[in-house]
Amino acid sequence: MTTTALTLTDQDKTTLRLAAWGAVSLMSAAGMAESAHKVATHGSIALTSATGPIGHVLSKAPKGVKYGKTVAELADQVLPALTEAMTLLKRQNPAEADNFRTTVDVAIQAAARTHQGTPSPTLADMIRKITTALDAA
Repeated sequence: MTTTALTLTDQDKTTLRLAAWGAVSLMSAAGMAESAHKVATHGSIALTSATGPIGHVLSKAPKGVKYGKTVAELADQVLPALTEAMTLLKRQNPAEADNFRTTVDVAIQAAARTHQGTPSPTLADMIRKITTALDAA
């Protein structure tokens, strides 16, 4: 584990928040048939339960962000933000990059488990898209 400090600009923090909270929003949009409210609630609880420097950043949802009117518009913003967040964190502090990735993964898994059995095909596909964006860095 590295002891390198994590120095984030306000824009970096916005990117991290957009990425993480946007991933939960994508799950909620994809889970409309299953109960978008439950999906969003479980994902949000996971984000606000994060610890360390990432937990401090993600304790608040991003302000003033316009996610768009469609899932496609939301994905156009969130998926690149996930990759950008991982890139900037890996560059500064690999341990916090792992913390961020784990936090987002826990949030999307928590969101997906609001259903009986396995996630719907729509949610499973959204999980794959989010995971791919996280791993693209």
